[in-house]
Amino acid sequence: MRALVTGGAGFLGSYLCERLLEAGAEVVCMDNFLTGGPRNVEHLLDRPEFRLVESDLAGYVHVPGRLDLVLHFASAASPVDYLRYPIETLRVGSVGTLHALGLAREKAARFVLASTSEVYGDPLEHPQKETYWGNVNPVGPRSVYDEAKRFAESLTTAYRHSRGTDTGIVRIFNTYGPRMRPFDGRAIPTFIRQALTGEPITVTGDGSQTRSICYVDDTVSGIMAMAESDFAGPVNIGNPDEVTMLELATTIKELSGSSSPIEFVERPADDPKVRRPDTTLAAERLGWRARVPAAEGLARTIGWFTEELHRHGHLDHADA
Repeated sequence: MRALVTGGAGFLGSYLCERLLEAGAEVVCMDNFLTGGPRNVEHLLDRPEFRLVESDLAGYVHVPGRLDLVLHFASAASPVDYLRYPIETLRVGSVGTLHALGLAREKAARFVLASTSEVYGDPLEHPQKETYWGNVNPVGPRSVYDEAKRFAESLTTAYRHSRGTDTGIVRIFNTYGPRMRPFDGRAIPTFIRQALTGEPITVTGDGSQTRSICYVDDTVSGIMAMAESDFAGPVNIGNPDEVTMLELATTIKELSGSSSPIEFVERPADDPKVRRPDTTLAAERLGWRARVPAAEGLARTIGWFTEELHRHGHLDHADA
């Protein structure tokens, strides 16, 4: 197999490159390094079956030779990033998806779109099934990400029906693990960084809003199961174990052995009140379910962040 991973130097994309290489595939990793970075895949650069290409998917895209699989994971994914780069986020979700689909069609390759639980918005259905259409504010601050992914799903479906392209859509729920950036603004890296450095752990609102967190190894297994199938989806890939933000902050504080106080700050606009996937479809069609317990996954992630923060000198004077 020869595969293209767009956004392959990002957090999730880098793990997909690894998993594909482990499965014996040749991998072309494409990234413009807007939010990802070469360091995430530097340990793969010496492998002859791995190629790193710096390219903006929203511009001209060409990959010589055959492709059997296109995994489209290029996008800013954290609120800090997509609010900093709103136009870029919309472009890669629209023009970038168009180019990736065109490439898959040209090569007769299987195409898998990384969509998101954010297509459900602030849901009125709980837990969220794939049949739910969502509750998204199209002009809110988060719309640059939410609507980019909703459009990408529509475009992917149109290519399947009108062009005969072999496509699949995965809706990914809150993934975490090593290689997340300490300052990317998402809850888990923020809580861990604050706990390790002795800063106050900042919980938005009253902390009662929920998320369902899935360790990166499990998420990648679900994506690979989708890639190896002929299922169109969309399919939820996530852990149905739901946790409040206050519970998550408290767990991270305890696992870190931190003395950081927990402080409550203003909740962002359009922040979803609840989030939990119904993963029945993934179990039935892909034989997949999340397996790594939160305590185990968080402990691994905290260990990695400890090393990373030491490497950058952020823990030199921390009381943690």
